[in-house]
Amino acid sequence: MIIGIDASRAFQKNKTGIEEYSYQVIKHLREYLKNEEVVLYCNPAINKGEYTDPIKSRDAESRQSVTFNGVNFDLPEGWKIKFLKAPIFWTQIRLSLEMLFCPVDILFIPAHTVPLIHPKNTIVTIHGLEYEFCPKAYSFFERLYMRWSIRNSCRWAKRIIAVSGNTKKDLQKLYKVPKEKLEVISEGYGDAEFKTASQNSKFLNKKYFLFVGRLEERKNIIGIVDAFEVLKKKYKIPHKLILVGKYGYSGNKIKERVFGSEYKSDIILTGYISDDEKFYLLANADVFLFPTFYEGFGLPILEAQRAGTPVVTSNVSSMPEVARLRQGSDGQSVYSAVLVDPNDTNAIAEAVYKLISDEGYKNGIIEKGLKNIERFSWEKCAREISGLLLK
Repeated sequence: MIIGIDASRAFQKNKTGIEEYSYQVIKHLREYLKNEEVVLYCNPAINKGEYTDPIKSRDAESRQSVTFNGVNFDLPEGWKIKFLKAPIFWTQIRLSLEMLFCPVDILFIPAHTVPLIHPKNTIVTIHGLEYEFCPKAYSFFERLYMRWSIRNSCRWAKRIIAVSGNTKKDLQKLYKVPKEKLEVISEGYGDAEFKTASQNSKFLNKKYFLFVGRLEERKNIIGIVDAFEVLKKKYKIPHKLILVGKYGYSGNKIKERVFGSEYKSDIILTGYISDDEKFYLLANADVFLFPTFYEGFGLPILEAQRAGTPVVTSNVSSMPEVARLRQGSDGQSVYSAVLVDPNDTNAIAEAVYKLISDEGYKNGIIEKGLKNIERFSWEKCAREISGLLLK
């Protein structure tokens, strides 16, 4: 049996959510598919790294090793990387042609776009329907293409992995996907991702609130800035606001709001930063702000909790699901983060202030957060996916 995996996003140098998911799932599938024949399909137009032909390493398992975009990636026997060149429409044309002339028994797509030509046994991961719930955050072409590609991916795939129960519900409601095709497999998280950051950080000894993600309307950046202004005016706090990430669609509106703020000197835009710097910022922030309007999963919540930082997030889409620690004895859910209405600027501000003004309350949220991350791991995610692939 030959298993093909779309790895076009997995080896990008600067990874965001879906790229990190693809990389971590493939990385951990090596253990569960080590006796299978696996082909990883890469797009050299995206993955502009240095590639070396597989060379057997000297470890006990005689793994093959490739270096790609500065990442050394060991391959089990029977695994190989295959580069498929195409300047545009890589998935729908180039990967389709590969499936036509060099078919595989099973095709796994970690990033929601199934090629036109695909094997009957195709499994796809759908990460969310953000463009349906926050249409103003996307261009007309982006909405059109994503709606077409994801609708068809749901039709064509034999099995669909939803990264959260909320995403499963959205797929059933909006796209009428039969529940028997859907499997909820949560994203993972692991200690290996938490690194010790340099103590030479320029943010050392500063009090600040933090957001990490793409700077776009869907992420509620304007709402975060509004809440920050409320905190500054009402409580005279000394904190900075650090916004980490690149601008997304409608980035100009974000720039106008930030640079038009009377507290613009206290708002820091970092752009894309290294993992070391990101984890340093997470570990030293007073509060991590993630009151976004929609998330398919919400991995940054777990990253902040692993760093021991309290989280203020939204009470909509998948965020309550990711932050729900357990059900209490009274039947009420116990949450590991503070949940707020993302449309309520004052609620965001008050949630933040309670965390920085009540040490006992803050420590309780931190303790719950550290317990919450124990529910998630990339090993568990990969094990459950491998169960579908080998079924």
